[in-house]
Amino acid sequence: MADTTGPMNDEAEQQPDWDEGTAELLKTVGKQVRLWRERAHLTQAEVGKAIGYTEHQVSAVERGRRIPKPEFLDRADEALGAGGILAAFKEDVERARYPRKVRDLAKLEADAVELGAYASAVIHGLLQTENYAQALYRMHRPMLDEDAIERNVAARMARREIFERRPAPFLSFVQEEVTLRRPVGGRMVMRGQLERMLEIGQLRNVEIQVMPTDREDHAGLPGSFLLLDPKNGQRAAHSEAAFSSHVTAERNKVRVLEARYGIIRAQALTPRESLAFIEKVLGET
Repeated sequence: MADTTGPMNDEAEQQPDWDEGTAELLKTVGKQVRLWRERAHLTQAEVGKAIGYTEHQVSAVERGRRIPKPEFLDRADEALGAGGILAAFKEDVERARYPRKVRDLAKLEADAVELGAYASAVIHGLLQTENYAQALYRMHRPMLDEDAIERNVAARMARREIFERRPAPFLSFVQEEVTLRRPVGGRMVMRGQLERMLEIGQLRNVEIQVMPTDREDHAGLPGSFLLLDPKNGQRAAHSEAAFSSHVTAERNKVRVLEARYGIIRAQALTPRESLAFIEKVLGET
């Protein structure tokens, strides 16, 4: 597992997927870092050496091309004598670490009183362990750099707060059998993932179902999707393709997925049967 607490890895930068607000925030933070560095009469290399980062990383932050970690801002604030000004950016910057599409989805999930998800290729994001999520992002092609992997994993883990909410929303998941058997990350990672699902499946507000591969009738073949019922507002649906993440509240489209999800749940194993099935797969792993 990559170190998620130490300095950023010195990798080639990718084109960030930031929105305009995030880009402006990072430019502001970078400008402040540069101003305090110049006020202290230090080079980027000298600052990097003082706070445990490379010259390249300091340069990327100053140019608004890389999101600084909280410890970067804390160390830079102390080393440059900024009196808490740089450290004060930590909360805003931490939110900016999440990719835009993840932030948008997290907002919908945070407002949901009911959520239903069908996952055909991998374990659904809300159910994933950190190791499993990290293994998925490491398999991404073209390859992601360490900073991008860390951002995406952190964002996915933050979404799991939905299980701690009170009052608790009703959450249901249907997983294809193949997602339980595909050894993403290796045997030990999958064992931890299956154990996590068994743990979550015991929660009173959560139902996990398995769609066996041998089902002849299957309404979910068109692909994965998510239904969200907000506390206030219209029910929405989320789907994701190779190059897009789409949310719609258009009633005709949502109605189709509602009907499809109901049929999928009827075709899958019951929640009780599904937990027994997951336990069986765990024993075989």
